Amino acid sequence: MINISLPQGAAIDDEGVYTQVLSHPSGSLKRPALFLDRDGVVVVEAHYLHKVEDAKLIPGAARIIALATRADIPVILITNQAGIGYGYFGWNEFILVQDKILSDLSREGASVSGVFACPHHARGKPPYNHPDHPARKPNPGMLLKAAEMMSIDLPASWVVGDRAIDMEAGRNAGLSGGLHVLTGHGSREGERDAALAMAGKEFTVHTGESINDADRMLPIFASLT
Repeated sequence: MINISLPQGAAIDDEGVYTQVLSHPSGSLKRPALFLDRDGVVVVEAHYLHKVEDAKLIPGAARIIALATRADIPVILITNQAGIGYGYFGWNEFILVQDKILSDLSREGASVSGVFACPHHARGKPPYNHPDHPARKPNPGMLLKAAEMMSIDLPASWVVGDRAIDMEAGRNAGLSGGLHVLTGHGSREGERDAALAMAGKEFTVHTGESINDADRMLPIFASLT
């Protein structure tokens, strides 16, 4: 953790997980949140994104996030960052990319409430060589951390992701459901079928082309229509 300049509200916890709380929901009651995978959902998949110039918003991402922001729905990024675990890049590069993403969103009237990133992987380098870290999706650790730190109502919350593991993480955290999108890895053979297989009696999986479909597909936006 040497020579890392952490932005406001950010920390790297005892488990090596990046947590950043940018704003808390107003009021004392728990509030449903919109959890978003980052790469392939909010920004174009760039294969271990670590260069600022490669961070490009997916069309519609800022619109959906701004819509949630105006409705006082916390938007929380949950991202596996195995590239850090592998040693391909470090937290400084991650933070610079995050700054670019947040800045681009801000210019379009959108903001996120929290960012959670897990660097652990079974093939990672120490100290990130964990066989099945509880924060790495499909495990629910990042969502549970967010709920604890930000007073989130998990059973009323939703997730948007391009991978089946995003849906599985949402299901494991007890969310209402998720939206699987075809951007990023979502169009890979078998990915949508695997995502749909996560659906069950208490977890609904919707499908769309991109995050731009979230407002018409997810009940969390129902009060805005």
